[in-house]
Amino acid sequence: MTDYSTKLALYIGGEWLGSEGRETVHPLNPATGERIGDLPVATKADLDRALDAAQEGFAQWRDTPGAKRAAVLRKTAALLRERADHIAKIATTEQGKPLTEAKGELGATANLLEFHAGEAERIYGRVLPRPTGTRSLVLHQPIGPVAAFCAWNFPILNPVRKLAPAIAAGCSIILKPSEETAASAIEVMHCFRDAGLPGKVAQMVFGVPDEISRHLLASPVTRKLSFTGSVPVGKHLMKLAADTVMRSTMELGGHGPVLVFDDCDLDKTLDMLVPHKFRNAGQVCVSPTRFHVQEGIYEKFAAGFAERTKALRVGAGMDSDTQMGPMANPRRPEAIEEMVENARSEGAKIVTGGSRGGSNGGFFFEPTVMTDVPMSARVMNEEPFGPLALIRPFGTDEEAIAEANRLPYALAAYCFTENGRRQNRLGDEIEAGMIAVNQLALSWPDSPFGGMKDSGFGSEDGPEGVAAHLITKTFHMK
Repeated sequence: MTDYSTKLALYIGGEWLGSEGRETVHPLNPATGERIGDLPVATKADLDRALDAAQEGFAQWRDTPGAKRAAVLRKTAALLRERADHIAKIATTEQGKPLTEAKGELGATANLLEFHAGEAERIYGRVLPRPTGTRSLVLHQPIGPVAAFCAWNFPILNPVRKLAPAIAAGCSIILKPSEETAASAIEVMHCFRDAGLPGKVAQMVFGVPDEISRHLLASPVTRKLSFTGSVPVGKHLMKLAADTVMRSTMELGGHGPVLVFDDCDLDKTLDMLVPHKFRNAGQVCVSPTRFHVQEGIYEKFAAGFAERTKALRVGAGMDSDTQMGPMANPRRPEAIEEMVENARSEGAKIVTGGSRGGSNGGFFFEPTVMTDVPMSARVMNEEPFGPLALIRPFGTDEEAIAEANRLPYALAAYCFTENGRRQNRLGDEIEAGMIAVNQLALSWPDSPFGGMKDSGFGSEDGPEGVAAHLITKTFHMK
């Protein structure tokens, strides 16, 4: 059993609760398949205790001045940076991504905390003009205890995307991170605790996801739901939240279209796209996946993409020369393999990759490039969430836009063209919550992050992320 120097525990009411008297689940190291710990499963009594603590914590935290909330967030960011090497190694051990990516994720997380610290001091209302002797005020107040659920693909950033805006707004929160990347979330919570966050403001629980979500969302204590994960699970949670008319933020799946026009800088475009496609083994909701390339440069683009993909070094995330690590759990290579075989049977050409790889029992799959993938293939219609690049030609701008908008996913889209008029048209007509032109960066602390259609609603990050945790109240006096 690998020691990754973190005691796996629940965090409720300011106390760490271990496995004594509780069932356990066992996260695995995706590079080797070996067990790396025993994680306690929350009982119903634990969940009730977390709800009680969140209710008490909200009563305390909502009246805490914004400057004090900001100080806790800034100190948490500082502690993350101080502990960066330790926490990044934990994230790589349990999630699989290369260590350099884990360190980059940690830096982005610290930046996000600092932005939300500023927002905690900028929660303003306004005074409406009225006749003398009358006042009308618009107030923004914290909504109440939050139930938040997040995925395993960014084990440091995802928990903070839930914790930071809730804490900045004055809410308490019960967070359920992924059981497969529990230690990273626990280390994040240690930073919040050591930064001075009162123990009942934030709780952290693990266990059977459906049991936890049903219990927390049925409680009148919970006033908001925040979820990052798959479309089917998001729809299930929305149905549960509807019973109590609960405010929700949904950051769901994507199937990122990439429109590459014949006037782009081709080599520069390829140099950007290939490493970004295989970042985190493609396990990114905004990963570029469907590459639609104008006919005049299609063959050259496909050859250049495949050449660069073949050169990627795949291995354990702790190895210094690794450019793509294993997939996060044993379910992912199996799912990707099924999609590749389906596409092959439908007539797609596998230019490179297409098989499981690695050794030592790890969950590896080769970086894979497929061309001429028919629209009937599953992978053209379902989010692959893995190291698959799907390349198809198009003729006109209209064809490219229609294909970008064909699916119910509408999270992120990418366009590469030097034509300014076309850039404006793409920004207007593509259905996606985030669009990047001639670049791949979509996420900054001050920029709202979210999608449309089946990819969810509401935004994380930016002022919008904090606003999602506030209610609006009008107050009229005479």
